[in-house]
Amino acid sequence: MANLAEMLKDLRDSRAHAARELGRLDKAITAVSRLVSAGSAAGPARKGRKRGRRRLSAAARKRIADAQRARWAKVRKQKAASARG
Repeated sequence: MANLAEMLKDLRDSRAHAARELGRLDKAITAVSRLVSAGSAAGPARKGRKRGRRRLSAAARKRIADAQRARWAKVRKQKAASARG
């Protein structure tokens, strides 16, 4: 019976050690969760503020479209010049 009592004491000690380790793990998980939820990659300036979709004005979209059309026209022009000669 003494052997069983000693084994029971060892099991209780192991359980207590596991409980302490579990507490440390819970604290670490909580700390990391706070960093993730605070948006640590974005920095403290974004804390608590959600950003919506950015919208361009019609004039800005027109400027962008015109610039892209000009770029494509330049490419086509160069392509046509190289095909001719």
